[in-house]
Amino acid sequence: MAQKGVQLGQETLSCSICLDLLKDPVTVPCGHSYCMKCIKSHWDTEVEKRVYSCPQCRQDFTPRPVLRKSTMLADLVEKLKKTGLQAAPADHCYAGSEDVACDVCTGRKLKACKSCLQCLASYCEKHLQSHFEAAPLKKHKLVEPSKKLQENVCSRHNEEMKVFCRTDQQSICLLCLMDEHKGHDTVSAAAEWSERQRELEVSQQNIRQRIQDREKDVKLLQQEVEAINGSADKTVGNSEKIFTELIRLMEKRRSDVKQQVRSQQQTEVSRVRELQEKLEQEITELKRKDAELEKLSHTEDHNQFLHDYPSLSPLSESTHSSSIKIRPLRFFEAVTTAVSEVRDKLQDVLREKWTNISQTVTEVDVLLSEPEPEPEPKTRAEFLKYSRDITLDPNTAHTLLLLSKRNRKVTLMSEEQSYSSHPDRFTEYWQVLSKESLMGRCYWEVERRGEGVYVAVTYKNISRAGSSDECLFGCNDKSWRLDCDSNSYDFYYNNVRTPVSGPQSSRVGVYLDHRAGILSFYSISKTMTLLHRVQTTFTQPLHAGLRFVYSFGDSAELCKLK
Repeated sequence: MAQKGVQLGQETLSCSICLDLLKDPVTVPCGHSYCMKCIKSHWDTEVEKRVYSCPQCRQDFTPRPVLRKSTMLADLVEKLKKTGLQAAPADHCYAGSEDVACDVCTGRKLKACKSCLQCLASYCEKHLQSHFEAAPLKKHKLVEPSKKLQENVCSRHNEEMKVFCRTDQQSICLLCLMDEHKGHDTVSAAAEWSERQRELEVSQQNIRQRIQDREKDVKLLQQEVEAINGSADKTVGNSEKIFTELIRLMEKRRSDVKQQVRSQQQTEVSRVRELQEKLEQEITELKRKDAELEKLSHTEDHNQFLHDYPSLSPLSESTHSSSIKIRPLRFFEAVTTAVSEVRDKLQDVLREKWTNISQTVTEVDVLLSEPEPEPEPKTRAEFLKYSRDITLDPNTAHTLLLLSKRNRKVTLMSEEQSYSSHPDRFTEYWQVLSKESLMGRCYWEVERRGEGVYVAVTYKNISRAGSSDECLFGCNDKSWRLDCDSNSYDFYYNNVRTPVSGPQSSRVGVYLDHRAGILSFYSISKTMTLLHRVQTTFTQPLHAGLRFVYSFGDSAELCKLK
């Protein structure tokens, strides 16, 4: 039996990237072949991912495979070029149930590669050639294969619908234009297509922008999840360490009490035992003496009695019973009372502090909004419920800023301070950030001394090095600033100035509701007056900030409100 030969065509030896015959063919580990230049260019775009994949089967390779020219495939390509052999149409060239079939093919139809809007027919590659060769057909409009070509024909007049009626929002033919659509607002189908394409492009841009915005939101939420998890893990670890130290201290104190009680017990018992032995010896001696006296008392011989009587040994000094003081049976009970007092005080402290700890845990805030937010505070007493104990971060302070009072007060100095180098430090502007990040509802007050002390809030990722606006509070989209000069206020965000009116005061209150996107500044004196209110959306935790602009010696202090 003769063996059936294997037929090779151009499609078999084509690169799926450039769709041309293979040039310097190489085969990747999964078995697919490409032009060496094509697959190298494809993988060059994946360098950042450090994972290289096959464009056809998507199999990943790590590290990047080393490519070597396939001699056998190169020989086959050369033979195909010389002989011009073409394979019989492969099975996948025939039209399936989901494909558009060629309208010209007889018998088993091939898949159409194009449809003609003028001919209202679809063609395979072979039968499409006339549209490239015949001059009248070259002007026909070819589109991707479509099964809906008949929708381009007017069902009433059997004419191609080249006009669009905007009045009735439908495609019509030229005869319809002269009949029931006469006088309507009409344009060519091509013109309406162009207009709708522009609208579609705008819609696509909007959708893509929304996708980018949502992806950014998702990324921020993921960062929030990671931050929450990291903070929770760190807090649990620190709490475990603190409680372990506390338990270790309690164990040591328990051991100390036990050791002291046992030591004192041994001392007291030894002292009592010693006295007990002494008394027992005295009893033995007294009994012996009593026996001698008893014996002498029964001597009837007068001379013998008088002879023996002087030889009786004298009694030893007696231990007076008054020297033995039996105290009430309490002994170490006082120790138990003292330990009980420690226990009761410790329980009181733990009970009191546990309320604070539990409340602090439940106040942990994230970016998600709650359905019914609490009303905004109206009186200073209500604001003080949200007061935060804020300190300044020495690692962010410009070298001319001196921190004092447990990092609550900052003063502008004429000489640089001996701070160590740190990437968080502001290098050009006289600014400093709070150490604590601010989320949820927060309120704090700043006491100013001097004319040019400005109060701000900012994201932590504000730039620090240099003198660009990206580093200056209020001159970028990462920070908000209230300028407090001697006779006026100004508010800055993203380098846009907003004049602010209000009573002058040395103290400024700042209220932040991170979840609701509210930031408010108040003048604090005998009354509390709103200076400026911002309604926005905060995407990151915030930090309090202070900036100085004028005179050495000016200072600002974060007030302790609790």
